Amino acid sequence: MKTFIISLLFGCVVLLAQSASIEKKIYTHILHSLYPQSEGIKVWADTQSKREMLQGIPKVKIVTKPEDADFILVQKQKDLNTKGLIFATDYHTLEHYKKSAIGGFYWQKGRPNILFLKPNLLKHRITLPKDMQEYIEDTL
Repeated sequence: MKTFIISLLFGCVVLLAQSASIEKKIYTHILHSLYPQSEGIKVWADTQSKREMLQGIPKVKIVTKPEDADFILVQKQKDLNTKGLIFATDYHTLEHYKKSAIGGFYWQKGRPNILFLKPNLLKHRITLPKDMQEYIEDTL
């Protein structure tokens, strides 16, 4: 019984580590696709876990205020007055920011979901690379 519980716990830890690794790779690809020529991308996130995850991404500098950021990751619904690109980390947050967020990345039923909102990409004059085109939607 002890062996079973230890094996189960170990399996859960491995799965969590894999999802965190996948998430970091996805954010790296998104950021470098949005800012291909940038030497430094200023990023703000409203959760500590996202800030920690983003710290190891090349060319990313974590800032302390959303007003200073080029790219803003939001999980909680709150009013943001910023010129940076808003990107949601939760479907309900993406719904809340659907008129201003360029997209979102969130987990649903154990799978990663990436979504870019076409009207907001056009508003910011953003053209995504070909490998990201499949994630563009006209509406939420």
